[in-house]
Amino acid sequence: MATQTTNYQCPACTGPLHFDSRTGKLVCDYCGTSYDVKEIEARYGQKQASADAAATKAGKQTLSDDRARWSETEAAGLTSYSCPSCGAELVCEAETAATTCPYCGNPTVLGGKLSGRLKPEYILPFKLDKKNAVEQLTRYYKGKPLLPKAFSRHNHIEEIQGVYVPFWLYDAHADARGRYEGEITESHREGDYMVTTTQHYDIARDGSTDFLKVPVDGSSKMPNTHMDAIEPFDYRALVPFSTAYLPGFLADRYDEDADTCYERAQKRMESSTADALHATISGYSELHTLSENINVDRKKAHYALLPVWMLHTKWKGKDFLFAMNGQTGRLIGDLPIDKGRLAGWFFGISLPIIAVLSWLIFL
Repeated sequence: MATQTTNYQCPACTGPLHFDSRTGKLVCDYCGTSYDVKEIEARYGQKQASADAAATKAGKQTLSDDRARWSETEAAGLTSYSCPSCGAELVCEAETAATTCPYCGNPTVLGGKLSGRLKPEYILPFKLDKKNAVEQLTRYYKGKPLLPKAFSRHNHIEEIQGVYVPFWLYDAHADARGRYEGEITESHREGDYMVTTTQHYDIARDGSTDFLKVPVDGSSKMPNTHMDAIEPFDYRALVPFSTAYLPGFLADRYDEDADTCYERAQKRMESSTADALHATISGYSELHTLSENINVDRKKAHYALLPVWMLHTKWKGKDFLFAMNGQTGRLIGDLPIDKGRLAGWFFGISLPIIAVLSWLIFL
């Protein structure tokens, strides 16, 4: 019977393989042997295709029918698979495409999640490994005098995870036309009077531009602000999608399609086009927009998986999420503030100032 999952194991010792972002090869966790991506892709390509076919034939095996173990709310959006290495049941969200078995540690790629219409066109392999990610996050904490000490000590920084996040990359053509009023104001003195002269200019601009691979994440679980903040990605490193890049990382498939996400991309392209028009106008004291017409014609949407290091942690009942570009190291995250340290910092600065002012007044 065909299995719906694929374990990427070392051909030499059957140990779990993971993609090493430093070397660009798959490395065995046990014996240390490394393999080229194409070699593993050739070895496991047919097995992955069989897993995809088995998953497609069987359909989504959800947990909603197991009423004795799962409520309807708990089972919604969950999928159950068996690890082909140790037989353990893997319970994942419906969008999970790659994970790691918590019992045997073998990386597992789930069948049917990244095949057919769901198969990405591109993947951008991780460039920064976990060690780099931990170092970046540790440096991010330094120099933050108001950060609670206990937070940095107990926030499970080692639990940071590499995730391939689904993105839509849009190609489009934009035509723009605008009319503006420019003002140049000059002032000079004539006797006792200050004379101000304002000249008004009618300005017209039109032009066109092409956009290539404007990114928008296709996962409803990822905060849009975090994903936007860790851009840009260097698309020169994009490669055709292969599941051989997934072992050792988590991966999700999109749950928001290209049409749903396009509005965000369209607004970004309209804003960039307007900025480009404005950048051609200079030398005026003030600029007023009279009319502006920007039309963005969508050409193509590419489906790609992009690398992100993620860390979710809690502090006094509040959630804090950190996201890091797995290629450049660009980091975004919210930090808590220690109110006691804030008060000490405030009084430490304000009291000396008050003392100096008091001395000056009485002097």
